[in-house]
Amino acid sequence: MADLQLLKGVGPKQAELFAKLGLTTTQDLVQHWPRKYIDYSKIVPIGSLEPGLVTFVGSIQKVSGRYVRRGMHITEAVVADETGSTRLTWFNQPYRAASLTRDRPYYISGEYKLAAGRFSLQNPVLEMLSEDSVNTARIVPIYKETSGLTSKQIRAAMTQALQQLAHYETLPAWLVKQYGLTEYTKAVKSMHFPEGEADLAQARHRLGFEEVFGLSLASGYLRKQQRLQPAIKVPFQSDIAQKFARSLPFTLTDAQKSVMWQIGKDMQLSQPMNRLVEGDVGAGKTVVATMAILMAVMQDLQVAVMAPTEILARQHASTIATLLKAVDLDNKVGLLVGGLRTPQKRAARQAILSGDMGVIVGTQALIQDSVDMHKLALVVIDEQHRFGVEQRKTLQKKAGHMPHVLSMTATPIPRTLALTLYGELDVSVITQKPIGRLPIKTNLVPPSDQPKMYAEVITQLEQGRQAFVVCPLIADSGAVDAVSAESLHKKLSTSTLKEWRVGLLHGRLSAEEKQSIMQDFSDHKLDVLVATSVIEVGVDVPNASILIVASPERFGLAQLHQLRGRVGRGNDQAYCYALLKDAAKPSRRLQAFASSHDGFKLSELDLRLRGPGAIYGTLQHGALDLRIAQLHDRELVAAAQAAAREFIDQDEDLLQYKQLAATVARLQTVTKLN
Repeated sequence: MADLQLLKGVGPKQAELFAKLGLTTTQDLVQHWPRKYIDYSKIVPIGSLEPGLVTFVGSIQKVSGRYVRRGMHITEAVVADETGSTRLTWFNQPYRAASLTRDRPYYISGEYKLAAGRFSLQNPVLEMLSEDSVNTARIVPIYKETSGLTSKQIRAAMTQALQQLAHYETLPAWLVKQYGLTEYTKAVKSMHFPEGEADLAQARHRLGFEEVFGLSLASGYLRKQQRLQPAIKVPFQSDIAQKFARSLPFTLTDAQKSVMWQIGKDMQLSQPMNRLVEGDVGAGKTVVATMAILMAVMQDLQVAVMAPTEILARQHASTIATLLKAVDLDNKVGLLVGGLRTPQKRAARQAILSGDMGVIVGTQALIQDSVDMHKLALVVIDEQHRFGVEQRKTLQKKAGHMPHVLSMTATPIPRTLALTLYGELDVSVITQKPIGRLPIKTNLVPPSDQPKMYAEVITQLEQGRQAFVVCPLIADSGAVDAVSAESLHKKLSTSTLKEWRVGLLHGRLSAEEKQSIMQDFSDHKLDVLVATSVIEVGVDVPNASILIVASPERFGLAQLHQLRGRVGRGNDQAYCYALLKDAAKPSRRLQAFASSHDGFKLSELDLRLRGPGAIYGTLQHGALDLRIAQLHDRELVAAAQAAAREFIDQDEDLLQYKQLAATVARLQTVTKLN
């Protein structure tokens, strides 16, 4: 790995600019993949130019420069070939005229369009005729840039770095041959300067395959290691399970029963369960988890239930206690959250240590050093992708052994993504909604229809229903064109809905304030709650039948679906209104949101449109570093996972592949539950 300053033209100042992009060596540089490409590979004569991106060969016939109003400089040139001529224009590039040589052929690329009544190219790219063109006459890479460092400068450095790139392979030779992969060095070069679309596709496939392969190896090794560790066996007691099921005020769906049985079989083993339960909003995941909790508590074992917010933790504690009351175990459920008073925390920690508190529901307070578990057998983690890996590790270590781990998420995960990012977990899916639940009526509302919509909302409020109003911002921001919770709360409470009790909830409030406001809404002391996405996950108010989303374009598709799940949890018809900012045709995302209630289909579309970060958040996605692989490419994902299993089964020596070993080691620090 050579320092970038050894490359021609990269001095100390430019090296500082490269460093801003995280690039300090040639190895860093060659793995700085293009963010997009411009296809300038098709060369046409000037006489055949049509509007759009074009490339042609021409000679400069004349060139001139002048200053116009407000100090703007314009350089104009006439370029010709044997079929005709056209004009080139550059703005604020006074050096351009002196840099052009007349009667010398150039590759010229840019957008050919009508401007000031005539067709021309504005700010085109020129490169002297050569067999090794870099900036024109080919598929041209465009990179992530920083102020003072352009893609053209990056391409100049990249060309040199690739010339110095030694031939080497990062994967086993048998694997490259068996899966028909392009060899590594060629793939890297083709990613930057592809010879054509097919060449680029092969390079993408090879490097994307390696990304998924590395991630699958990381999770596969973790899965193998985990199964060697002992766990406490928790027998599944059929008679207790049946008594619990009969006590419920609703009938379990077949999907719930199936997942409960899968969990029960796992927990009976002496190797630790590591299972993820997926279920669309309102699918009944909490009661499934409570069955597992029940089995552990019946054996005088402890369960830790960890939630991402205090609001959700308090709600889980209440729900689980209510569900366990029928089997006289509600007194075993306790709460440990930051909002408790010091004496309450002290008493809770003592009850945990003694074992009197069998089900400990909390937030990150559960992983503090002052909390000692008695006999922790099961960890239930709600919305598991919201917790960092180290937080989960700390909670597991408190058991003194590897507990069974049950993770739950209401974010439907496309199968390829689940198998790739959660390869060390067994995945269960609750595919059914509770019997009798009505689908939520979803409408996209342009500004002209909003008065009518509010009239409909008032009718619902008059019938005793409640409404959530969700905004993407807490306060108005000059940098973001979106509706804020504070401004909409003021408008609704003083004019549109001034006859109703309108509350405000957002992340800047203290834990006590948030809990108090949420409790007031749950107790129907508030009719309308204006909030940010703090209510996205888990909040359960069955009487709320209306959701209004302001600036819906600022939310991801999966997030919109999550928000919609806050209503329709009772027996009444529920309504969701997405307030459009203008009368323009809604985006494909918003149209899909309005037309579908299938969270898995919507998350699949979100994955295609916006990538894994749309579902998992930028921090986690960045750590996983999936920059090339398209996770909706089922064939690639399946092949890479099969290759990883074969690699592990053959006991290949990972350390002989240094780059791959480093990748696996890094990924094992960010993969999910180990």
